Order: sequence, then C-alpha cells, then structure tokens
Amino acid sequence: MNDRVIQLEPGFGWPQARLALLAFAHIVVCAVSLYCITIINSFPGIIGYDKSHLAAAILNVVAFSPVVILFAIGRFSFGYLVGFYFYIMILGYLWLIEFSLLDYDHRLALASIVLSGFAFLAPSLFITAPLRQAVVMPARAFHMLPTVILIASAAIIGIGSLYHLKLVDLTEMYKYRAEVALPASLRYAVWIFSNALLPFAFACFVVSKRIWQAAIVLLLMLLFYPIMLTKMALFAPVWLLFLAVIGKLVTEARVTTILSFFLPVLIGLILFFLVKADVFPLNPGLVYFGTVNTRMVAIPSLALEVYNNYFSAHPLTHFCQINVLKLVVACPYGEPIWAVMARSYDLGAFNASLFATEGVASVGLVLAPVSALGCGLIIALGNRLSSGLPPQFVLLSAGLLPQVLLNVPLSTGLLTNGTGLLFLLWYIAPRAAFERAAAPAAAVSEALPATSAG
Repeated sequence: MNDRVIQLEPGFGWPQARLALLAFAHIVVCAVSLYCITIINSFPGIIGYDKSHLAAAILNVVAFSPVVILFAIGRFSFGYLVGFYFYIMILGYLWLIEFSLLDYDHRLALASIVLSGFAFLAPSLFITAPLRQAVVMPARAFHMLPTVILIASAAIIGIGSLYHLKLVDLTEMYKYRAEVALPASLRYAVWIFSNALLPFAFACFVVSKRIWQAAIVLLLMLLFYPIMLTKMALFAPVWLLFLAVIGKLVTEARVTTILSFFLPVLIGLILFFLVKADVFPLNPGLVYFGTVNTRMVAIPSLALEVYNNYFSAHPLTHFCQINVLKLVVACPYGEPIWAVMARSYDLGAFNASLFATEGVASVGLVLAPVSALGCGLIIALGNRLSSGLPPQFVLLSAGLLPQVLLNVPLSTGLLTNGTGLLFLLWYIAPRAAFERAAAPAAAVSEALPATSAG
C-alpha cells in the first residue's frame, strides 16, 4: 500500500492535456453564460452590467484559469469532484465582482477568495493516500446494506407523506413549500437519505450491475419531492442517472467530473441563443437556462457577493451558525444565517458554501483563507477514507454532494446532509468486495487478443 500522503498523476502527456483543454472549454462556456446572466439584469440592485468593466471581468477569469492545470495533474478523488465545482464558483465570483453594485472592499475580497481557493484546493486535490482500515464491514453485510437503505427510505417516505404530500410543478413549488412542517428528526432523515445514503446505494447497485435495484433507488429519490418540494429532490434522480451514463461512456472519472458540469451548462447556453434567435420556445428555453446556468454557475458565486457586503458592516458569526456552538458561545444572531440574508436581500432563503459561511461570515476576509485550508483538510480526509474504492463508485455515491456543498456550509453538509456518514461508509467498505466484482471483467479482458494502439 502506498503510504505517501500527496499523490500526482505521473508526467504530463496527452491525457493531462486533454483534461486541461476540456476544463478551459468549460471556463469559456461559463464565462459566456455569466455574460448573458449579467446583461439580462438577473440580480437587480446587486449586479449591474457596465460595459466599461467587461475587460476587467474577462481579465479576472483569464488570470485564474491556469489553475485548471491542477485538475490535469491531480488524481481523481472526492476532493477532485468537489474542488472542480468550487473552482468554477470562484471563477464566477471573479466575474461578478467587477459588476458589483454593493458597498464593501472589493479588492480585499478578490485577494481573499483567490487565496482561499488555493488554500482549499491544495489539500483537496493532492492529499489522497489511504488510511489503514481499523474496522472493515463484512462483505455479506456490505452486500445487503443497499437493500436495507432502500427499505428504510421507503419507510421514511411513507411516514413523511403522512405529514405532507403535495405534487405541484416548479412554478408553484415555492408557494406551497412553506406548508412543509416535518418533525426535526424526520427532516434530518430525509436529507441524509436523499443526499447521501440513497446515492451510496445507487453506486453499489451500479457497480455490481444490479440495474433494477438502481432504478428503484431513483424512483424512491423522486418520491421525496412531493414531501419536501425542493428542486434538489426533483432533479437528483435525473442527475445521478446522468452521471452514471457519462461514467459508462467515458470511463475516466476526471473526465466525467468535468463533463458533468460542462454539458448541462453548454446546453443551457445553446438554448439561450436559440431563444434569442426565435428558434426555440421562450418559456422552456429560459426555464432551463435559469434552472441550470443561473442556479449552477451564478447563484453560488452571488452568495459570496451578498455575504461580503453584509458582513462588512455587521458582526461576524464566529462559527455560531453551527447550532451546537450556540450552547457554549454567545451568538450575535438569534436566527439562521439564511433567514438573516432573506430579510436583508430580496433573494429568498440564501444559504451559501463554506467560502461564504465558514469563511467570510465566520472569520472575515483576512482569515477566510485559513478557514478554507481547514475545510480543505476535512475534504482531504474524505479522500483518504475513500482511497482504494473504485473511482466510479466514489463519483456516484458522492454525486449530489457538489450541488449540496455549493449551497450550504460544510458543517451542515457533514452533519445534516449526511456527508460525514458517507465518509464513514467509505472507510469501512470492504475493498475486497470491489476487487471480486472487477475480477470477471479483468479475466475477460485478459482473454481477448491484444489490439494495436494505432
């Protein structure tokens, strides 16, 4: 077993160059999307398009774009998956900051987020070596675990439907969401199962080629929507299926990671221009662009803008958004930070990523890179706990977490959304179970005659 903590891909050849080129293409697509979002005045009063600032926005993106080389030379890991999404979020903020209408120290904020990005990515990408397994789940129990998760999920859905069950379309979702009133324990169970345990079960079934059981997982995930009325619940099964299909077609987990972000945003951008050219219907085209491009690319970046503005003039939280800390330290806020943001800005309930909450809100702009480094080390722990598992399994079981962590604090992601529990399951998973599953395929491969590489 390799006991080195930091691991890199050997050399820099065509595979690494291909990854870098794909990532650069994604940067271009995201930048054009952000331009479209800016010129249509998507966030009035917060972001305002000014043509004289366009060159500065482009320069910010170009200056930070070489960071994609880190993704070309790094091995795939949980941190690679999460880190790429956060990297695009930072790029989005570097674009939006040049059109900011809010009053705070923009130059300090720009320096802080760049340093925070490097501080987070360094451990997240390059600390990947395995930890010794002190506890290993028996292979038979591990094989049965996904089925147990299915049964427990069905029970939670049944209980949840007794408290709330309403099937509405996206246009009415926010209207009826206020009616959702689940007991706290049931609400946490829904989040943990839908965001972590069911994706874990889905990954188990896909890797072991139990396709019908994998389909049942997706159905159960969809059934959480009329209970919770969230976009995540509605689109999560589609997203996991999308990841599984891409992973099947390209096989390389790093390419799958980049394509998982690149393709949906590219489709949204194409639809935007088709709508503008009166070639595609207005409503479905703009709904897709708003749901995918604005939500995935702009909103997590916009959270940094809002949090920087608010906490430049209000007390810092000093991590008191973590409920357990409120028991031992004084907190200047008597309500959740998302509620504070909803009251202060016309953007609804505005949760945000670790860069905004554990960083800007908790310790301020100067110390935010230190906080980002600490968060990166926690993600790196996930890398080490999952080391030795098949990349496709890690990718699918963590498939929803980039979307989760872009929009909630890391502490919330670890506890409320089940990331910490997923870390534990990765750690105790028997590696031998995956080796036996891969053995038949390897035997078939070795039996085939060798073919020329060209």
